[in-house]
Amino acid sequence: MIDRYSNAAMRAIWSDEGRFQRWLDVELAVCDALAERGVIPAEAARTVRERAGFDVARIAEIEAEVRHDVIAFLTCVAEHVGPESRFVHYGMTSSDVIDTATALQIRDAGEILLAGVDRVAAALLRRAEEHRHTPMVGRTHGVHAEPTTFGLKLLVFHAEMRRNRERLARALCEASVGKISGAVGTFAHLDPGVEEDVCGRLGIGFEPASTQVVQRDRHAALVSTLALVASSLDKFAVELRHLARTEVREVEEEFGKGQKGSSAMPHKRNPWRLENVSGLARVLRGYAGSSLENLALWHERDISNSSVERVVLPDACQALDFMLQRVAGLVETLVVLPDRMRENLDLTRGLVFSGTLLLELARKGVLREDAYRLVQGHAMATWEHGGDFRERVLADPAITEVLTKEEVDRAFTLEHSLRNVDAIFERTLRQLGAPEEEGS
Repeated sequence: MIDRYSNAAMRAIWSDEGRFQRWLDVELAVCDALAERGVIPAEAARTVRERAGFDVARIAEIEAEVRHDVIAFLTCVAEHVGPESRFVHYGMTSSDVIDTATALQIRDAGEILLAGVDRVAAALLRRAEEHRHTPMVGRTHGVHAEPTTFGLKLLVFHAEMRRNRERLARALCEASVGKISGAVGTFAHLDPGVEEDVCGRLGIGFEPASTQVVQRDRHAALVSTLALVASSLDKFAVELRHLARTEVREVEEEFGKGQKGSSAMPHKRNPWRLENVSGLARVLRGYAGSSLENLALWHERDISNSSVERVVLPDACQALDFMLQRVAGLVETLVVLPDRMRENLDLTRGLVFSGTLLLELARKGVLREDAYRLVQGHAMATWEHGGDFRERVLADPAITEVLTKEEVDRAFTLEHSLRNVDAIFERTLRQLGAPEEEGS
């Protein structure tokens, strides 16, 4: 991932330095486990741990000759360790170290991603509570429907992010597993207990039955979940982008002092950061497809998954991390324009209350089809010729013979339409339970 769309902490996990350090962590854990079992000399294991190191540039130099990254890494480590290096990688195959270290990277990246999800969810909830009773028009098919509140809109997004957190935590747990089972997964050279010991030392799970590799359904589920979280962020971004359109102008991205929106048009204040989020979500959805292709490897393994994962796993984690931090910041600083929301709510001169009026007539005994015909007639006249919908209704004896003026007035109040907002908040938050602490 290019630096523009990645943050330093996540970038470090997937860097060459971060990858090789985790390879070394795996090799050292295996040496320790084997020494405790008497498979290799304890003194040799201590020497390996004391002297083991690597140099990224030196590994690249060796790889250019041997054309095998793990061998290049082991050769470099051996140069640091000396003769006792013969016990490094004892009984292992390349995938033992690669897949187990990848699980460490996934676990560590996951901590950052979960903290990002928590930050977005917390920001959404804070702003939802702030605007719990800020009325605005709800839209279906892009057309004014019935009243809602901006707080309810954000509460829906908050609940979705809480579901995403549960999905992501499960996917991370499922993908954070290692294997130390050898060339085709048969433990031909090491006892299965070594694998469980090593993975326990490293703080990850283990693959109970493997081939030469950890099975890639785990990684495909993870990347698909990352794409799902990204798509939720895209959904939020698209909604806010629509609300930021000039014709709507109910929200705005925070516009900094000295900021410029266009090289040609000095008046522009574009939702460019929200557009970044939508664009990166497209990348992650593509990565999900690539990860699904990695499931079908030949027999006990081939290497066709490797090149894909070198791109997809780092990029997907870095891109989603960037998106989460961006969306959290955008929500935290979002400029909300309640007066404009109310202006747009009143734009159709009462038409948003047509459904309530329909039900009031039905409640008083008018057949639904007859009530629909009466209400729609006045609604279409208001659409096409202007005027006030409520006044048209009150001027129609077919309606006023059934409903009193007070009943009509009640049907046209926000208090009636939005009377259950508090109940929705309370039910939603009760069902979700206490949120995770931000950054946990």
